[in-house]
Amino acid sequence: MGNCFSTSSVSTAEISPLDLAVKPPPVAVASPAAGAQTHLPAPPPRLPIPPPSAKETTATATATSTVTVKLYGPSNSLTTSYLRFALLHKRVNLRFVPSEDQKPTIQIGSEKTSGTQDALLRYIEEKFPEPRLMIWKFNLEGFDEATPPVVKTIWLQHRSMTWHVERMLRWSEDLAARGGRRAVDPSVGTPKMEIRKFAKSYTQLQEMMLEHAQMEERVLFPVLESVDRGMCKSASAEHGRELPLMNGIKEYIKSIAVMDSGICSEELFSLASRFKSLQMMCKAHFEEEEKELLPMVEAAEMGKEKQKKLMNQGLEVMRGTHTNVFDFLLQGLTPQEAMQYLDLLMNFADPDLISSFMCQRDIVD
Repeated sequence: MGNCFSTSSVSTAEISPLDLAVKPPPVAVASPAAGAQTHLPAPPPRLPIPPPSAKETTATATATSTVTVKLYGPSNSLTTSYLRFALLHKRVNLRFVPSEDQKPTIQIGSEKTSGTQDALLRYIEEKFPEPRLMIWKFNLEGFDEATPPVVKTIWLQHRSMTWHVERMLRWSEDLAARGGRRAVDPSVGTPKMEIRKFAKSYTQLQEMMLEHAQMEERVLFPVLESVDRGMCKSASAEHGRELPLMNGIKEYIKSIAVMDSGICSEELFSLASRFKSLQMMCKAHFEEEEKELLPMVEAAEMGKEKQKKLMNQGLEVMRGTHTNVFDFLLQGLTPQEAMQYLDLLMNFADPDLISSFMCQRDIVD
């Protein structure tokens, strides 16, 4: 039996998802009547946005800004959806007004501004400087214009999965320290409610990790193997070792969910230990891919059309992730990284494909 604590100095709220970084207040719908070899980079430092408390996470109707912004445009427009994501990062009170006008319009107070996507994005940045969203070029720690879009996409997915695994590790350690007892913040809910939230979060993470691995095995590895047989052998073996560990964690969470609340159990410490193993395994695996494999995609000298085709094949394999847990994926990125991910989708992906998940977001309060 491990050491048990009835309380913890770390609130579970502090290690819960950064919901407000991607999904701030629910968007209300107003009446339309109102008028050389690539060297893969190390992850950049995250923007200094503190995690919300559990109260902020569960009561998202209160924004951090008192400014109300109206966004007018077609609900099925990729440009409108893109601007909506940008405004959501700014934590303003956002009201979406469906409009048949194909040119999106932003209204702040009595001021209305229309324009291109880039012009409106610059306008948003000027009006709401923090958090900073754009760097205007994909130059995050060493990338350049020659880097294939699928490499940038995979790198950003690695960043998101790394952040979520580390968050789940901290959360599991906090659960173990409390011995399954109630969190300090009452808005987290009862211990069983917290375990259900924990399980849901892990299910989302597992879906993203499994589809990411399938995308690499079905799309990326065959391209590299075609130019140098055996190049991806080590990475494929890593995928095989991670799957049993991920499935074991899922079963462990199920067993903990049926335990009596308040019992300090070794299962909780074992769960945290398993997450630590997963975190170390993922870190080593991602670093190996970024150092050994991803630079070889550019070395394969694919044309732009082939690169674009590869990008869309990867997104098709990961359709479930982008349809079911798209917000979760973006949540693991800094605001700048999240917008860079959206830029990749807008610039290189098939519009019909990305419309299926970018334009079908829940926008009604």
